[in-house]
Amino acid sequence: MSGLRFVLGRVLQGLLVLWIVTSATFLLIHLAPGGPSILADPKLAPAERQAIEHRLGLDRPLAEQYLHWHRDLLRGELGRSYLYQTPAVATVLARLPNTLVLAGLALLVSLALAVPLGVRAGLRPGGPADRVLSGASFVALSLPPFWFGIVLILLFAALWHLLPAGGMSSSGGTGALGDRVRHLLLPVTALALPAAAEFLRFVRAGVAEAAHTPQVPAARARGLPEPRVVRRHVLRSALLPLVTVVGLQTPMLVGGAAITETVFSWPGMGRLGVEAALGRDYPVVMALTVAVAATVVLVNLVLDVVYHWVDPRFRMS
Repeated sequence: MSGLRFVLGRVLQGLLVLWIVTSATFLLIHLAPGGPSILADPKLAPAERQAIEHRLGLDRPLAEQYLHWHRDLLRGELGRSYLYQTPAVATVLARLPNTLVLAGLALLVSLALAVPLGVRAGLRPGGPADRVLSGASFVALSLPPFWFGIVLILLFAALWHLLPAGGMSSSGGTGALGDRVRHLLLPVTALALPAAAEFLRFVRAGVAEAAHTPQVPAARARGLPEPRVVRRHVLRSALLPLVTVVGLQTPMLVGGAAITETVFSWPGMGRLGVEAALGRDYPVVMALTVAVAATVVLVNLVLDVVYHWVDPRFRMS
């Protein structure tokens, strides 16, 4: 019963977060000076401008537009894109799989790098491996994502001609798996390395702390092999904080995808968001806000439930 109350409480908190985020985004984009890019045409006569504003509902009071938008949101309708003349929800959903593939692969690669390297650094704090990995993680965290992406393109595409510079598939290609993988390598690397550096620092700190708990020397005294000691008594405790960090990094991966997708011409939600923001495509911006906020809330809800299940201290609090 307490578990059910916990989940319901988290769901209500998530809905509150969604309402706050969407309301703030709605107010910000409607209070910004200017309007949709279709109104910026200097050839438009005042009568034509007024007709477009009336057709789009932009001549209504802001409060009325806000209530109308939330009513449509409950119906699952978020209007039509000003730029693409398609339903905003369909426009976002068409790009969603591409972003999920990119961000999901980047998350898997970052964890595959961070966990073993973090364990190696944390087991011998201050050692050569720890110093090298800590320095490398600091450098990776300091690199601007757009600059790192451009460097990857210059090296692997322009200079060495090993990988394509952008897009999802080669021009005139059939979209075969091997071709898709080649187009994914550079953007996944640009997204994964900064996240791996962040994860590595937490794994390293958790392993270093867990290695000095009393049960570790006791397990060694019982004659357990070192890999089993690390796996059962060190890694299990050290990875619990990583669950929280993964939840915190989820919006950063999606947000970082906006820059990465633009640099690598990857047709995902991030690139769509940049185009919609530049064109003041209000319906698409709001649909993207709902999609990203709902994804982040859902991921954090799942991680909270996992924490509640695996950590007794979390249940007691």
